[in-house]
Amino acid sequence: MPRVSQDQLDARRQEILSAARACFARHGYEGATVRRLEEATGLSRGAIFHHFRDKDSLFLAVAEDDAAAMVETVARNGLVQVMRDLLEDAASPETAGWLGSQLEVSRRLRTDPAFARRWAERSASLAEATRERLARQREAGVLRDDVPIETLARFLELAYDGLVLHLAMARPAGDLGPVLDLIEEAVRRPAPKQAD
Repeated sequence: MPRVSQDQLDARRQEILSAARACFARHGYEGATVRRLEEATGLSRGAIFHHFRDKDSLFLAVAEDDAAAMVETVARNGLVQVMRDLLEDAASPETAGWLGSQLEVSRRLRTDPAFARRWAERSASLAEATRERLARQREAGVLRDDVPIETLARFLELAYDGLVLHLAMARPAGDLGPVLDLIEEAVRRPAPKQAD
């Protein structure tokens, strides 16, 4: 039997995650039955669960994959850029699937204590990336210094959560660019006033 390379295994894992993300977004966690996951991925349950222990592990892997990508963007460009990227891609099927997954994560955080415990460490890395980015921005003189970083981080997290909900509810996204400009302006240090 031919050996499968690690690259091939990683590619298959990503294919499963992508298809499962769409399935969870469309049907919710409970509605994403193993049969539906098989249809979405085009793979047998044995092939799916060769990569993931069970449906819960698959869902957590989808959520972790999304969170890791977001942490990377936040560390590089900040949470406002994550919001801008979401807004720009709001109509794409991939973003719709991601938004659905975010809503499902929110629901499970409220209703599944075991999931909430497992998720806590993942969400901590996003919060840490946001605070580190804000600290670097403050050191560079870009971020306002009259508000604690913790408060600014909470403000940005609330804005992000509101945007995710807005987009997940299929509300119009075309007029939100100026809102994101206002959010960004709210955390930036005001430019010095020039004397006349």
